[in-house]
Amino acid sequence: MSEARHHSPSEPEPGDSERTDPLARLSLEQLRQRTSMKWRTHPEDVLPLWVAEMDVPLAPAVAGTLHRAVDLGDTGYPYGTAYAEALAAFAAARWKWDGLRVENTAIVPDVMLGIVEVLRLVTGPGDAVVVCSPVYPPFYAFVAHDGRDVVEARLGPDRRIDLAGLEDAFIRARRHGRRAAFLMSNPHNPTGVVHTRAELEAVAELARRHGVRVVSDEIHAPLVLPGAVFTPFLGVPGSENGFALTSASKAWNLAGLKAAVAIAGTEAADDLRRMPEEVGHGPSHLGVLAHTAAFRDGTDWLDELLLGLDANRSLLGELIDEHLPGVGYVPPQGTYLAWLDCTGLALHDDRPADGPGVVSDLAGPARMFLDEARVALSSGHVFGTGGAGCVRLNFATSPTILRQALARMGRALAGHGRAPHA
Repeated sequence: MSEARHHSPSEPEPGDSERTDPLARLSLEQLRQRTSMKWRTHPEDVLPLWVAEMDVPLAPAVAGTLHRAVDLGDTGYPYGTAYAEALAAFAAARWKWDGLRVENTAIVPDVMLGIVEVLRLVTGPGDAVVVCSPVYPPFYAFVAHDGRDVVEARLGPDRRIDLAGLEDAFIRARRHGRRAAFLMSNPHNPTGVVHTRAELEAVAELARRHGVRVVSDEIHAPLVLPGAVFTPFLGVPGSENGFALTSASKAWNLAGLKAAVAIAGTEAADDLRRMPEEVGHGPSHLGVLAHTAAFRDGTDWLDELLLGLDANRSLLGELIDEHLPGVGYVPPQGTYLAWLDCTGLALHDDRPADGPGVVSDLAGPARMFLDEARVALSSGHVFGTGGAGCVRLNFATSPTILRQALARMGRALAGHGRAPHA
């Protein structure tokens, strides 16, 4: 398909200007002024649809809070429980969950560092951590670097938790008397699956039966799209000895403003109190202020964002049908991440010697799309077993950029001489 049939990324397509969501407000020229990882890792001719940053302006409630803090010189140490209180109110209003007790929370630097600290409370070096692959690459890297063994439980063909496979992984993890934890992604990154209440209840029952402690990464919880319902893991029976970690960083694009909340179930509260005091010095005061404002006052902005993500989710499906027939796409129920099965493209996918979790490495379709389409995607092999031959695409961008990126990918595929297998 010729370039002439498409507008440039800086020129909105007809109809895009009518959208009012945050994804339609920034031009490519404005985005290229950013100095964050997403926009500076690759040369300027690359459209970056890889790392989990959104192409949105700050929510007014968050921007106003930060401006007031800077104007006051309020840049000291964080204090108080306002963040946890705002999260508890958000959870009650959004998810109908009133079980978040502020006294059973701790502020941590970010979700992944908080996960490491929680895992240290319930496992030791040489113990096992179960993950459902393919899954977020830092689940491998952070766990392995802390001396724990990663045990994989493959997702089922429907990309959901395979309970039989999970039980088998629990049994393997507990062999020889090892302690074990299950590090769960809820919603699941990269597939966008939102676990149902029944699934989470089954997970809690299995974990109890096998003596496994559940640690639920719920950073994408506010990003559940129309048609699905988020259930906090700690809101289901049997989860009382588990943990959850979350923040506003993904839903309000605050990754550069470090702060997150660790939440303990009622039976895990004493464990959380053993967390070293110095961990609470990691979060930024401005981060705490920003995340608090997001959960407390940023819900209208979030609702607008979710409408835009829903529209982009549908648009992406149309673009894949047009430009990438044969690529598997199941619209995600949550997150702004799409998991594309490119195995039908018959592209060789070399697994680097360092294995999963090495997020800087590219292989197979991700390498081809970067080199020949100048579109940056996340390479599937770093997400662990089941990821080879796939890519993760971040659709939290303008519809104009999304159209341009998929058109580029289609032309590169045609030029590469790889006819997709329908």
